[in-house]
Amino acid sequence: MKNFINLKDIPAKDLRKILNDAKRRKNKRKKLCKADIDKDQPLKGKLIIQMYEKQSSRTRLSFHLAITQLGAGTIAIKANELHLGKGGESLADTAKILSTYGDGFMLRTDSDKKIEDFSKNLDIPIINLLSPSSHPCQVLSDVFTVEEIKKKPISNLNICWIGDCNNVLNSLIATSVKFKFNLNIGCPNNYRPPKFVTDWVKTNKRNINFFNDPKKAAKNADVIFSDKVVSLNDKVNKAKKIKDFKNFQINSILMKNAKKDAIFLHCLPRGNEVSENVFLGMQSRVWQQALNRVHVQKSILLYCFGKLR
Repeated sequence: MKNFINLKDIPAKDLRKILNDAKRRKNKRKKLCKADIDKDQPLKGKLIIQMYEKQSSRTRLSFHLAITQLGAGTIAIKANELHLGKGGESLADTAKILSTYGDGFMLRTDSDKKIEDFSKNLDIPIINLLSPSSHPCQVLSDVFTVEEIKKKPISNLNICWIGDCNNVLNSLIATSVKFKFNLNIGCPNNYRPPKFVTDWVKTNKRNINFFNDPKKAAKNADVIFSDKVVSLNDKVNKAKKIKDFKNFQINSILMKNAKKDAIFLHCLPRGNEVSENVFLGMQSRVWQQALNRVHVQKSILLYCFGKLR
């Protein structure tokens, strides 16, 4: 049994095994319909419990499909539907109940501590569907998409992130250390990642490059990533934040600083951080990126259950 909480805590060789398995499984499904079960049904008889404390479209739908294709059953619940921390039931007690009824647990939450506490009290694997500091399933799938399109290891590519420094970027930074690729980050100086993130990079003898000028960050990039500047639950002065990022929009002028065959990726939902002509343009691969969530998440599940080939 293994957990999938933060990419920085998972060995690079295991991450590569997940990506390789996802590639094989995607190739084997070319003639199958979305709801068809994989022929080997590796998780037949398993029940995966998903709990959402935050809204979710792609994560919820892609994991439902991934679990179905692996032959397992799933149930999605909201935190307010449980006695979690209420009515005298502790988180530890809830974890024991989840371990009794389910074979795996998945959590999307506003609390890193809650994921940590669940991991200590569960007897089944836990997968982080999103937390304030990490979005591991999204970013590992993004690595898969980059390598699928570019047909080369991500370690041989120049990767650029332009936008807010958030949980998605934290996970991208973790993969830059694990897979040893060059990462340029374009953001206002006062929006850089927290010190514990950059300290971890230095401890692992890697380096990431920060630019207050998005054009310099995008220079010679093979891939440009972004995310919504103002998230739904951002507890900040949103008007000020939008103003601070005004010059960081990814548009056709900015894309000209990247390589001619550069691609654009965005985990969605989108906002004004990307222009319409880039988001819907020839360099955008956002729909392929979203679809690949299914394939990689299947292999993440198999990793947690010790069933990777």
